[in-house]
Amino acid sequence: MSVLLFANGDLEPGTWLEPYLAEATRLIAVDGGLRHLQKVGRLPDLLIGDLDSISAEQLMRIEAAGGEIIRFPAAKDETDLELALLLAVERYAEPVVVLGAFGGRLDQHLANILLLTHEAVRDRPVKLVAPYQEMWLIQGEGVIKGKPGDTVSLIPLAGDVHVQATAGLAWVLQDEWLRFGPARGISNVMETAEARVAITSGSLLCIHTDGRWQR
Repeated sequence: MSVLLFANGDLEPGTWLEPYLAEATRLIAVDGGLRHLQKVGRLPDLLIGDLDSISAEQLMRIEAAGGEIIRFPAAKDETDLELALLLAVERYAEPVVVLGAFGGRLDQHLANILLLTHEAVRDRPVKLVAPYQEMWLIQGEGVIKGKPGDTVSLIPLAGDVHVQATAGLAWVLQDEWLRFGPARGISNVMETAEARVAITSGSLLCIHTDGRWQR
């Protein structure tokens, strides 16, 4: 079970979305991310943002279906996605899955990734998801579930990371440092259906790419 959060970036439709929708307990649309829900014939339980691109008719439909609407001013210090994510981790105990976080402007793309390190978010189970790819933060120990042949990249954030051990990956790390900057942790490969990573310092951005992913 998870809270699905639809951001206003790019989101390719397809069967890859179906498992996420099936497991969702709540649907949150972030401003223009509402269009992604409309494409799959769903309405949000919560719509949040400055809502400058949402029509009065759309707002009425959401309210008539029992949905909640939270409007913020366009001029603010936080992005709409940041506000939605902070609200989701405060309100709900379930893991949060963010769709539509990528594409468009590079500054927003990078800022969305770095939201995983936000002090209110980093200790919660939050993933950013694209077709056949998932990204999340590892602190302490992390488990990657997939299948042999899937790609796993481990990228240090905000400093060097000491890796105590990995298991289930083709290129083993044992009592080694991943330095902030070099790309050494890119493109490891799963040898089993479950891989594990244990670190004793720092934070790792873990990116799991399913073998079905195509450029």
